[in-house]
Amino acid sequence: VKLGHDVVLHGHDRHRAEDAMHAVLGARSALVGDLASIEETRALAEQANAAGPFQAVIHNAGVQSIHNAGVYRPNAPRPETVDGLEDTFAVNTLAPYLLTALITSPQRLVFLTSDLHQGGEPDLSDLQWRQRPWSGSQAYANSKLFVLALVFGVARHWPQAPDDLEQGVETQVWLAVSAERDALVSQKYFYHKQIRSAHPAASDVNFQNQLLDACARLTGVELPSAVAP
Repeated sequence: VKLGHDVVLHGHDRHRAEDAMHAVLGARSALVGDLASIEETRALAEQANAAGPFQAVIHNAGVQSIHNAGVYRPNAPRPETVDGLEDTFAVNTLAPYLLTALITSPQRLVFLTSDLHQGGEPDLSDLQWRQRPWSGSQAYANSKLFVLALVFGVARHWPQAPDDLEQGVETQVWLAVSAERDALVSQKYFYHKQIRSAHPAASDVNFQNQLLDACARLTGVELPSAVAP
């Protein structure tokens, strides 16, 4: 907003959307949709298409299901969405997949992950944690690895590009709007504007394809093969 861009925000409910508008004075509007619901995420994509088209979409929403009211609960039960999916995976991985597939052709896509992805397990055999003991911290690390693999998989299909909170936001804004050559790249993992090495599984084409296929099955939405000009 300070750079003069027309910014549309998002909140998971109307109250949070209003909070966002109060926090970011000068934003055009705030869309509403709970990313833990496939139906609401689809509706959010429809809102975005009605409000767009966008130069950039930044996917930075996320949850970590090992805390309750700020209290660490290592033995907390597996959280489940209205669709019967594990909550961390649904919000952190499945929602950005669905929004990417349904929002019409932004010029740039930026996804937020975490260095904790390095501890993620590149195993899709039990995405919903139904066969193994639930671990919120591991589910979070896995979801961040899946996001990175999702980014790299999308980058193969489409010609797109992918701490301290202020520095993290600065990197997202830089990737979203900068014309600098270093920002106009694709299939990269950045930390404070610097390219960092990522978990090798994120660059594994077979793993990327398996994850994209799993997301397509769960949502009933295929990732389009190419972005329209």
